[in-house]
Amino acid sequence: MTTDHHPLYSQLPATDRLLRDPAFSSLIARFGHSQLVGVLRKLLDEAREAIRECGALPDWCEDWAAAATDALSLAEKSPLCPVYNLTGTVLHTNLGRALQAEAAVEAVAQAMRSPVTLEYDLDDAGRGHRDRAVAELLCRLTGAEDACIVNNNAAAVLLMLAATAAGQEVVVSRGELVEIGGAFRIPDVMRQAGCLLREVGTTNRTHTQDYLDAINDNTALLMKVHTSNYSIEGFTKAVDETELVNIGNARGIPVMTDLGSGSLVDLSQYGLPKEPMPQALIAAGVSLVSFSGDKLLGGPQAGIIVGKRQLIAKLQQHPLKRALRADKMTLAALDATLRLYLHPEKLAQSLPTLRLLTRTPQTMQAPGERLRHALAGRYDAFSVQLEPCLSQIGSGSLPVDRLPSLALTLTPNDGRGGQLDALAEHWRSLPVPIIGRIYDGRLWLDLRCLEDESGFLENVLK
Repeated sequence: MTTDHHPLYSQLPATDRLLRDPAFSSLIARFGHSQLVGVLRKLLDEAREAIRECGALPDWCEDWAAAATDALSLAEKSPLCPVYNLTGTVLHTNLGRALQAEAAVEAVAQAMRSPVTLEYDLDDAGRGHRDRAVAELLCRLTGAEDACIVNNNAAAVLLMLAATAAGQEVVVSRGELVEIGGAFRIPDVMRQAGCLLREVGTTNRTHTQDYLDAINDNTALLMKVHTSNYSIEGFTKAVDETELVNIGNARGIPVMTDLGSGSLVDLSQYGLPKEPMPQALIAAGVSLVSFSGDKLLGGPQAGIIVGKRQLIAKLQQHPLKRALRADKMTLAALDATLRLYLHPEKLAQSLPTLRLLTRTPQTMQAPGERLRHALAGRYDAFSVQLEPCLSQIGSGSLPVDRLPSLALTLTPNDGRGGQLDALAEHWRSLPVPIIGRIYDGRLWLDLRCLEDESGFLENVLK
């Protein structure tokens, strides 16, 4: 440890002198005086620390302008940077889930650039309701009487429970008390909403009589939770919404369904696994149905609630609604996304989520071969192959179903796994990071979500 009288301290430049240096003029113009001063003071502190700890100046002290440029450029980079998602998970929660359609991107830009009729009724120049326009479109698509939009599906479940069953019992099958990402559990949400959970049945089997036995004078809701993020197989039994509606109607109790990643189209027509649809549940008489906007729907993060007008009115009037409401950008993107569903013949092309989910290995073959050749010429320490693989939908949607796909695989010629880690780290540091997955001694780059072949090559071959 050195003392504070080390002669190297005298070599540290004063901040004022650096600011007068012509080499810093462009930095002041680009980043501003305040930011530059802050960075220079931080660099000076780092240099003093190096003298105290090591008795030497850092190497960058030879060029203070370059050091300041590097520090300012690093600070200027947004933590939300674009990446190439080659993980094989289409709706990747950590990478932002659904890509937005161009129509949604344009709608958001328009809403950001100018005032919009968010809560303004053009007919009488009075105050309107911010969900109104999107709600009417949702009713058209689902057959519901009304709709409500909040900032995500967890918020939707919380609002439905708080507004319709606070202080009362909610009957749920034990096999549907799910936990989703971030340790978000249905029983915990019920407690936060002030509801009393009444579990019925067992993990794998729940019968109609279980619900009938549980209903009492304090029962406010019969609740179904679509187990989209796991699957129980074998000796199972569940009560579907139609049966539950019959029970609820006979006892005057509403039925609520949390669909999670609900889809507005029959996915089986595209060769994908079938998922329950909100419009089918509304037709069956379910009182309230909630689902996500940024999963299978392919839109922005949002919680969508459709159902009976009287209950939707209770949600809109509840104090939580203001805390959970969606902003104008979300509503603009959701409106534009929903309008794509009015033209179902073009949906597989216009909606990125559906377009990526329906890609076949045959369509990836030619670009995959071109990329394999290019990477093999650049990374001669690896064996580069084009291999079949299985993608997944992601975000808890259809967890046991896989989609046939193709992937570029890179295997170290010397068999050392450390080279894979180094390569993956290098690709994550590129101008547009490349995110793949390491499995079975290889780095896998699933091509399902790669549509910009030329941009990828330009990025990786720099």
